[in-house]
Amino acid sequence: MEQSLRSFGPFVLDTARGKLQRNGKSVAVGQRGLALFEALLDAEGGIVPKAELMDRGWPGTIVEEGNLTVQIAALRKALGPAPDGQEWIVTVPRVGYRLLRPAAAQEVSSMALPVKPALAVLPFVNLGGDVEQDYFADGVVDDIITALSRFRSFSVIARNSSFVYKGRTVDIRQVSSELGVRYVLEGSIRRAEDRLRITAQLVDGASGAHLWAKNFDGALGEVFDFQDRITESVATVVEPHIKTAEIEHSRRERPGSVAAYDSYLSALSKILAESADENAAAYALLTEALVLEPDNANLLSLAAWVLEHRITMGWPPLSASDREKCFELARRGLEKAAGDPTVMANCAMALVQVARDYDWGMAVLNAALEANPNNMLVVTAAGVANLHCGNVVDALALFDRARRLSPRDLVAHISLSGTAHAHMILGNYAEALAWATRARAVNPNFDPAYWILIAANAHLGRMEEAHRFLGDLLKMAPDVTITSITAGQPAKDPARLAAILHGLRLAGLPQG
Repeated sequence: MEQSLRSFGPFVLDTARGKLQRNGKSVAVGQRGLALFEALLDAEGGIVPKAELMDRGWPGTIVEEGNLTVQIAALRKALGPAPDGQEWIVTVPRVGYRLLRPAAAQEVSSMALPVKPALAVLPFVNLGGDVEQDYFADGVVDDIITALSRFRSFSVIARNSSFVYKGRTVDIRQVSSELGVRYVLEGSIRRAEDRLRITAQLVDGASGAHLWAKNFDGALGEVFDFQDRITESVATVVEPHIKTAEIEHSRRERPGSVAAYDSYLSALSKILAESADENAAAYALLTEALVLEPDNANLLSLAAWVLEHRITMGWPPLSASDREKCFELARRGLEKAAGDPTVMANCAMALVQVARDYDWGMAVLNAALEANPNNMLVVTAAGVANLHCGNVVDALALFDRARRLSPRDLVAHISLSGTAHAHMILGNYAEALAWATRARAVNPNFDPAYWILIAANAHLGRMEEAHRFLGDLLKMAPDVTITSITAGQPAKDPARLAAILHGLRLAGLPQG
């Protein structure tokens, strides 16, 4: 479609010619009506304040609000009703107007892809009254919106929509309803002498329940560093909390759904359960969903991750062609990725771990990191890749960043085990043991944590402990052997795995 043509539901707006069509037929709308419709269209479903609409409809002219009311009424009449009988233009009392999203985009059937969750970041409240603090608070919110917009797992409402609530006391549930969002991030700023405190909290828009909250304190003289730290911290914490909440929503509200987005969420929770059976169930779920959405990049990359994880763990194969399928899914996922960092990271891990195409995998991960350095899955994946075929010091730095920014992330056990693995490579067995113990505490089902617990204890001469953890590993993975572990790991530099394999042999794990 040419750049001058813009579509919305059954409508096509030709901005170059100043014409509007509905289902191919012209809609009689004057120039002011077209200007107002384009302004509403620019907001992409968000609220457009009355003042902004009057400025778009009557540029450079002071007019009464009644003129806007008359034009909106005429525009509504020209547009006609939506398929469900509602008006296309929705009034937001005392604020402005917004376009109703097409019903087709909101309907969620068992054969459709549900709309991704949406988030609104409200203006932070200035508790001190200082105008300079007000500018600082707005700058923090702008940066947070920009950082969160890099994530593809949810959408962020534009600033011009969320900032209509500036200076107003509102019920979060009302905001959620008016903006059409599931989550709301709100906060406040307070100055105490030479110190600043920012408070941020993530709220479920439907129930009003608080999902996460944190205070940030910093020196007034370090305003810009402080602002960057807040932005980075909030961005990295909000995404996993939304993902966790979405998984729970899917379980509670749409059990057994085969819709693509629900399948994605359900499969993700099964992968992170870290068991061979749940992994197989995740792959079956994704295979079913891919029949409905064969070009869905999220599904393709997650299916590649499932098989990559299975191969890496040394679990029994699902078929004789697991490796070929894994690479094919990763290749197709990258073709459809459209710059999505999460998709790129999942596919890159398949390239590194399974296809053994180290250069390609590292290049994709570097691009994903550049696209979103606050995505914990991307940071963790880059750490794992460096562990096997890059720089071990860089791997440690990436794992440290992942833990520092989001210690309770869904993939925290991977970064903890990765740190333990790095210390095994460096010969720091006591340090490796400490990190592997932390990984096991976060997720007691992650095989690599046990490999290191066994190997590190064996290297330290603590054979009783090594044998105890070996027994635990064999209960979880009865078929695991030195050969199966070796086959699942990258082989660019065999020295990266040597200390672990030697320790496992000392403890008595069968060669296979």
